[in-house]
This record gives sequence, structure tokens and C-alpha cells, in this order.
Amino acid sequence: MPIGGIREFCPITLDLRCSAHPVVSNMALRELSSLEKYLGLKKPNKYSTQGDKKVPVLQNNNGSPVVGLVTIACHLVKEAKHPELLGDTAEDRAVVQQWLEYRVTKLDSCLKEDIKTILKDLNLYLQDKVYLAGNQFTVADILMYYGIHPLIVNLAVQEKEQHMNVTRWFDHIQHYPSVRHHLPPVVVLRNRVYTSGHH
Repeated sequence: MPIGGIREFCPITLDLRCSAHPVVSNMALRELSSLEKYLGLKKPNKYSTQGDKKVPVLQNNNGSPVVGLVTIACHLVKEAKHPELLGDTAEDRAVVQQWLEYRVTKLDSCLKEDIKTILKDLNLYLQDKVYLAGNQFTVADILMYYGIHPLIVNLAVQEKEQHMNVTRWFDHIQHYPSVRHHLPPVVVLRNRVYTSGHH
């Protein structure tokens, strides 16, 4: 189960990023575009944002628009016919959903003073895990990777070393084929983490 025991859905708040996150109104749109590429969707979707919080909206040709990062991501996974990315078992699907909710309710809306707690809790959770949900790579890993990338890039080397389970997971996910489209790599060398622009 994700840290914080998330059990209910909360609205997406994309512009309330940690101060370590750059406030970029189209960050979610870039994430969705990268997810489409990872999934091998040939025809790019049309996106817009709505409201002050710039919530992503998928302009669906088959009816009503699909609203929200998590909802759109799950829709894209189903459209690409990759249900395994949502979890194989009912328990895995619940854990995937909890991590997706964690991403938009906790990570995207964290304050600068929350970063250390988030990293500490995530580091503890990942102590005996390769992936966030079950024993396989899921959309939860992809969206959490996208969401935590700005935090990892902006951490000092010593802070990154304190969170080696997060660093290990992060490095594993960023090297997953076709996941990292719009983000710069973070290079891990000899148990130390360096951003590609700082070595």
C-alpha cells in the first residue's frame, strides 16, 4: 500500500507543485505525450487544459472529453491495449490506482517542507521493491517517475545518497525503454547520483 494510506480520490492540482518543481502549465501535457509514445499510440491525441489549475483535458472524438491526468493516463493505457500496465490482479490494480492518486494528491501538491518526508517515506516503501505495484512495471511507475523527476534533479548529491532506494527505483524506471522522452537523464555513478549537466 502506498505511503499515507490513500483511500479516496481527490481533485488534481497540477499548479501547486513543490517549490522544487518548475511551475509549467503544460507539464502534464508533456507527460501524456510521452506516455502516448511509450504506449506506441500512432495518432497523437488533442489536449487542452481547463481552469486555473490547468487540469489536462483529452478532446475525445467519441463523446465527452476525458479530464484529469490519472483518468487520461488510464484511458490511454486501455486504448493501447496494455491492461497489464494497470495491474494484473485486483490487488495490483488497487495499488496502481493508489499510487496514481498519491502522485496527484500528495506529490503534485507538496510544499517545499514536505519533500524530505515524501522522499524518506518513498525510500522506506521501496526498500524491498523494484516497482511501486507488485512485481511488474506499471503506469504508476511512469507517472510517479515523471512527478518525482524535478525533485531528484534538484537534490544535492548527499541528499540523493540518503535516498538510495528511491534513486535505484528512479534510475531503473528512467532506463526503461521509451519512458524518458521529455525529461533530461539523471546519471547514477558509483552509488552517487549526478545530473547530466553537473559532471
